[in-house]
Amino acid sequence: MDTGGYRVAPSSGIKKEILMRYWFLGLLMCAPAIAAAQTVPADYQSVLSALGKQGDYKDNVLKVNIPRNDLKVVVDGVATPTPFGFGGWIALTKGTGGMDVMMGDLVLTDDEVNPVMSALLTNGLDVTALHNHFFFDTPRIYYMHVHGHGTAADLTAKVKPALALIGAHPPVASASSAGRAITGTLDSAALAKIVGYDGEQNGAVYKITIGRPDIPLKEMGASINARMGLNTWAAFYGSDADAVIAGDIAMLDREVTPVLKALRSSGIDVVAMHHHMTDTQPAIYFLHYWGTGPSEKLAGAFKSALGELGKGSASSR
Repeated sequence: MDTGGYRVAPSSGIKKEILMRYWFLGLLMCAPAIAAAQTVPADYQSVLSALGKQGDYKDNVLKVNIPRNDLKVVVDGVATPTPFGFGGWIALTKGTGGMDVMMGDLVLTDDEVNPVMSALLTNGLDVTALHNHFFFDTPRIYYMHVHGHGTAADLTAKVKPALALIGAHPPVASASSAGRAITGTLDSAALAKIVGYDGEQNGAVYKITIGRPDIPLKEMGASINARMGLNTWAAFYGSDADAVIAGDIAMLDREVTPVLKALRSSGIDVVAMHHHMTDTQPAIYFLHYWGTGPSEKLAGAFKSALGELGKGSASSR
């Protein structure tokens, strides 16, 4: 019997095997509680207070949520909820020498892009990428990646003027761009089984996020992990028969073409490909995609792309 690294010989007896099973199940049950028990450092609590935002602290990363609840976005005729891909964020983690590393992804309308960019640059922060995630979206939405080093207090002061510009003048939605709503529910357990990873339900959206622990990316001694933006994800919305999928795939250079082939052969549209971070070794490429159809077919397409990641790595699965 394999117990995740602990092997009990058949000769050990049924009683010992049962005890080991209970031990392993108990370990799995306790793991989320241990991860969730991290205390927010005082300087990070001050970040949330100063920005007036909500967030959480896990895996040594403060994640600050900047959702665009003020927007009603229609993608290719489908009215899509905020958790489907319109939740901006910034994240901070501790580096060496008392400095923090900040990364983030801001969700902006086209008229917000340049004012926000100027506010970031004027205050000493870097803008490392600007791109779309969707085609045929109303209003047009852009994603701006930000980066900086400093103390938590300094980074907060630098980013706050830019955040204050987001949503200050939301566009007025017209009746012609209302989009169609999708009724019904998704069998999230079936999607998780196909993909091979569990996800999280946020309203009508089921999102699966997968890190790249096989890529040991560091900056100023800090690990750039899934919560700092090094991740692959898929968001599902709709019903089992009528669903949409969108997401982001983090790739090494050698993985780009195989992933593109996997998505296109499954009928998934590729809408953008770019970097999120500059001066990283190895270089990481991010690919955004969109698809429509039965949810299980979409999950299978995402799974085929996942199969091209991490080949030859000890953590590939």
